Amino acid sequence: MAHGYAPVAFPMCGNAIGVRRGLFAALLVPDGEAAMKIMGEPCYVIGSNLAVQVRRKGRAVFVWKEKTVEATPELLEELERFSAELTRLLER
Repeated sequence: MAHGYAPVAFPMCGNAIGVRRGLFAALLVPDGEAAMKIMGEPCYVIGSNLAVQVRRKGRAVFVWKEKTVEATPELLEELERFSAELTRLLER
């Protein structure tokens, strides 16, 4: 895929196509006959799994099972850039 995105399979989300770039990934689903759209929200990846963003003890963190990564302002900004760029690419 273009712009540094690579296809990736997320077994728990078998009905969607995963795309990943760096530390972030998104799930894509069909949107009509010739387009794709993002399903849900793009995510941080821990190992090879999609982590969710939550608040714990007043701090934003990304979580996958027992693994936790602090959602620093830098990571959140990078996630926003990932999401915005992917959205623009899909709208073409």
